[in-house]
Formats: sequence, C-alpha cells, structure tokens
Amino acid sequence: MLEERVKAFIKKYNLSGKFLVAFSGGFDSMCLLDILHKEKFDIAAIHLNHNWRGDESSQEEENCRSFALQRGIDFYSETLPENIAHTEIAAREARYKFFEKCSKIFNSNIVFTAHNYNDNAETVLYRIIKGTGTIGLRGISEHRNIYYRPLLNTTRDEIEKYCYQNSLKPNTDSSNNNTKYKRNLIRKEILPLMKQINPNVIDAINSLSEIAQEDGEFSNSQKYFVRQLLIDNNINYDRKKIEDISNFIEKNKTSKSGKTMSLTNNLQLFVNDKNIKTIKKVTKPDIEVKVYAEGEYKINDKIFSVKKCNENIENYPDDNEYRAYISVNDVDFTIRYRNDGDYIQPLGCMGKQKLKKYLNEKKIPNHEKDHIVLLCKGKEVLWVSGYGISDKVKVTNKATHVIELRGK
Repeated sequence: MLEERVKAFIKKYNLSGKFLVAFSGGFDSMCLLDILHKEKFDIAAIHLNHNWRGDESSQEEENCRSFALQRGIDFYSETLPENIAHTEIAAREARYKFFEKCSKIFNSNIVFTAHNYNDNAETVLYRIIKGTGTIGLRGISEHRNIYYRPLLNTTRDEIEKYCYQNSLKPNTDSSNNNTKYKRNLIRKEILPLMKQINPNVIDAINSLSEIAQEDGEFSNSQKYFVRQLLIDNNINYDRKKIEDISNFIEKNKTSKSGKTMSLTNNLQLFVNDKNIKTIKKVTKPDIEVKVYAEGEYKINDKIFSVKKCNENIENYPDDNEYRAYISVNDVDFTIRYRNDGDYIQPLGCMGKQKLKKYLNEKKIPNHEKDHIVLLCKGKEVLWVSGYGISDKVKVTNKATHVIELRGK
C-alpha cells in the first residue's frame, strides 16, 4: 500500500514536526497530500502559481486551496509575476526559491515533493541526451537538504490508481501535452519509441540510476574497494558478486589467521585482521632435501645453510627471523614443507603438539602454511623458518651450529 510506503519513508529519515508539501494539484502531489492527511501528520500545502496559462492557472490554484481547506490543511500560495521567463529552468528556479521562503514562513526544514519513479527515469534520460557525467546518472535524490521525495519509488500508474480509488480529482495541466517542453517530449514521444526496443525501459533506466547512486555512496567504501579489486584483476562482476565479497570481508576482517575465498580458478581473496589482498593459488611444494653435512642446500628459490658455530653464546650476533642457533650432536636432517602428522616440541615446552596447532597459535595465514621451509627429523619438526625452533635443539651453554634460510 502507498500509505505504508510513505510511513516507512518518514520513519527511515526519522522525520517529525511540520511537513510542507509542494502541491500543484496534479495526480502526484494530490496523492501524497491525501495520504499524509489521512495518516494525521502535521502538514501544510504550498502552491506556486506560475501564471503561464491565465485563467487555467488561477483555477488550478483555487482547486488546490479548496482541496486543502476542505480537509483542514494549512494552505499557502503565491503567484509569479508575468515577466518571469516561460522556460523550464526559470520555472524550476522560481519553485525552489518559493519552497525555501515557505520553509522560513512555517519554520520547517522538511519539504516534500512528489517526484515519482517515472519522473526519475525521464530525468536521467534527459541528462543523457543533454550530455552528463556519472553524477547526472544518479537522477533525482530521495533526500537532499530540506527536500524529501517519498514517492520516488512509486510508479505513475500506482499514483493514478490511488487517485481513482479514492475519488480524488487532480488538476490536469494542459501544458503537459505541449512537446515544446523537452520533458514532455521525452515522456510522450521518446520513451514510447524506446519501449518498442525494451518494454521495461523505465525499469532499466532506474536501474542505471541506482547503480550510479551506489557508486557515489560507496566511492570511499568497502564496496568500491571490492569493485576496483575485481576491475584490476579483469574479473567479471555484477552487484551480487560485489555484495558476496563485501559480506565475506565483513565476516572475516577480525580473523587472526585469515580466511580465503575463490575469485577465479587461480586467484583467491585473503582476509584477516591486518590484510585484504589477492593471492595466487599455488600447488603445495612436494620437495625434500637431505641435509647430511655442513654446507648450503637449495630448496625451490631459497638457500638453506648449516655451519659450525664456535662463538661463545654472549658473542652471538642478534638473530633475524630466518637465522637460528642450535645445539645438536650431528648434522642429519631433512628440509621440506609440511606433511600430515608433523609435530613439534615448542621452545620452553615439555610436551609435543601437532604442527598444525603450532602454526595456528602463531596466527600464520592459511595460504602461507604450505610454503614455510621446515628443518625436520622424520615427522618431528626442529625449526619452523621464520617462527621458532624446537626445544629439542635449544642452546643451553654453547651452540654447535647456526642455520639460516636466504632467498625470496
């Protein structure tokens, strides 16, 4: 029901006090004024007589006054002087000056205009024809400054149906048939031709307008970021895909270890509490290299080295995250990537734990876990490069060896 739609609009913007209704007496504004009156809102009808059509304009003003006063609605009107240019631009400027004056007279910062769904489509099409940027594609704003438009998502057919069902008798402006006015030309001739191509052209134009509005609303938001990410990676998208990815980010942005979702066959989106980034899907390396003596060993694009250490512990240089000092009886290890069943005895701990749990406690992102180089003996992990050593190889008095991983 239109009544519920209007009430929902007022609730959405938390509006209260005196509502001023721009009242031409046509179908749209009469429909809106009637609804607000029936719902017992505090309203005033404000009417500007453009004085373009002589007696017809005067009669329309009188009809508006009569309609309002019969219902106990405050009514205020003014008539423009005859020397005002008879153009759409001049008329619009005069109307909005009048509305602002009424706002001061009634001490109200709420002016309702009755623009509808069809009006928005016609406005967007007019701007396209005249030449516009993306801002112009946004069409008529639902709310701007003191102006509110409760019927913007209501079609002209719905409004006319309401008027007929409620026995309302709106003014019929004869100038609406004059196609010298560009908007009338669009409404009466251009749109009917376009409907031969697409019967739902009004919906199509309004959809374009909604997309343009969303672009403006989230130009600095998460959805804008998602759209740019998809564009940068040449990924086709629609509004649903943007929404799904935005929801995924929102759900996982506090995750410590992070979550991934697939974007394409070889690209994923990674999200945690520190990063949002794309990562390539890479097959887990399946490489093992035996370490049987001091020296250097290549594993993928990295170099692992193990050297004897003869320095006293107080003279050891500061460790970096990919260098560690260990104490072992002999050099007999394997360097590789993680496997099922791996375990470690973390430094300072008495017992063992699964490597998976150890990596989770370190808050290591899931997509990085398969690419960490490990120093192992069988299933037991003695060093997780970049993160820590096992208690089994810790230095108590003097290190026997220094191990290091270099490379990208």
